[in-house]
Amino acid sequence: MRVRITNKGTGAELGTISRDDFQFLVDNLEEESSRDTDYFIDMATVEMLDHVGAHPSLVALLRNAVGSSDGIDIAWEKLA
Repeated sequence: MRVRITNKGTGAELGTISRDDFQFLVDNLEEESSRDTDYFIDMATVEMLDHVGAHPSLVALLRNAVGSSDGIDIAWEKLA
């Protein structure tokens, strides 16, 4: 299983991540509800994920997604 990550504001696809990377996000980020399908990511969040052992490709994807902004909402969708 792969998971598509998009910029929630623009709908632009940011990339796909593995099931393990997705589970890492679920385990380390706060969800507002059981139906939540998005996360707010800023550079501090990316650094925290990197510090606690995120795969380098996940860190790179998120770092590129945030860029020079104050942060973005990313949405996720499980792919078959």
